[in-house]
Amino acid sequence: MTRLTLAELRTRTSMKWRQYPDDVLPLWVAEMDVPTPEPVAEALTAAVRRGDTGYPVGDAYALALGEFARKRWGWDGVTPERSAIVPDVMMGVVEMLKLVTGPGDPVVVNSPVYPPFYDFVGHMDREVVEAPLGEDGRIDFDVLAAVFRELIERGRGRGRGRGRGEEQGRGRADGGGRIAFLLCNPHNPTGAVHTVAELERVAELAAEYGVRVVADEIHAPLVAAGERFTPYGSVAGAENALSLMSASKGWNLAGLKAALAVAGPASAADLARMPEEVSHGPSHLGVIAHVAALREGGEWLDALLAGLDANRVLLGELLAVHLPAVRWRSGAGTYLQWLDCRPLNLPEDPSKVFLERARVAVNSGVPFGTGGEGRVRINIATSPEILTEAIQRMGAAVG
Repeated sequence: MTRLTLAELRTRTSMKWRQYPDDVLPLWVAEMDVPTPEPVAEALTAAVRRGDTGYPVGDAYALALGEFARKRWGWDGVTPERSAIVPDVMMGVVEMLKLVTGPGDPVVVNSPVYPPFYDFVGHMDREVVEAPLGEDGRIDFDVLAAVFRELIERGRGRGRGRGRGEEQGRGRADGGGRIAFLLCNPHNPTGAVHTVAELERVAELAAEYGVRVVADEIHAPLVAAGERFTPYGSVAGAENALSLMSASKGWNLAGLKAALAVAGPASAADLARMPEEVSHGPSHLGVIAHVAALREGGEWLDALLAGLDANRVLLGELLAVHLPAVRWRSGAGTYLQWLDCRPLNLPEDPSKVFLERARVAVNSGVPFGTGGEGRVRINIATSPEILTEAIQRMGAAVG
């Protein structure tokens, strides 16, 4: 992972580097402190020079992601026929949920989870229902099944439920009492990389209770050495999956908006119902950048992953010295790590303490829902020097 100096990073004008004063080390929002991959920079420069700054069209994104998925994950489930470009992953999540649920319907999430899950789902007039993760930061299937059962029984009481497995994959998006499960794979913030067995169990429960699964797989390229990302749509029983994927997190392209909605073979008809105007939202330059990353950015990604692996080890060493009371389990997915600061017995939210006393910005765990209180999320996609100084400051602030 190429290192940028603090001075170079402070010339950036994006949220990560402009939200706080210059004396604050920002290890919060999901932006990486890395240079733009050269193939991406070249593709963008060439497009701008030829005035290619219009509207997106075509299947280049689907073809590029399909090739990447075959090489990296051994999966051939991404095809132009069963995919569609969307503005970004969260807008894609909204559009996919609109296809399989109606106003007032429940959407289950595994808390603690990415805060926009609550915001976007709530704003589209769906009910967010939590199925908290286990203490190990992974899906608790007893809890998930119990939540599905409770929602089915509640729906029956209101005359809205269909019973277990009825009309699986053929539901109406008209408020008919459908249940959706919004899966985060890999999980943000714990970094859990769901195994094949875990995803197959998700599919089994979804079939048993007639639940539709929409998977946010934006962090799919970001998995530690020795781990393997499994697309939800690749496992047995997930033929009616709807998934959102993007190159934005893997290659630090959040400002270049584009993502791909991917349907399983049994949900192609659902995706076909998505309004055509949704595909107008992605940036044409975003699509160009993402395609270049997927096709030509493999070597850059491998170097990034090696740097993240090293930073996970470094974080463990730093915590052991400077914040030994903090509980931490290394997350193998994403470049975000989840720290349990409750043993520090701080007088207020740990993120406030670290910002005010240490001048280090991390994410408060509270917006991540149940299981977030007393925790913080830290972004390790930075240089070892910045990570080291940040943890040293945090330790000194509470020592």
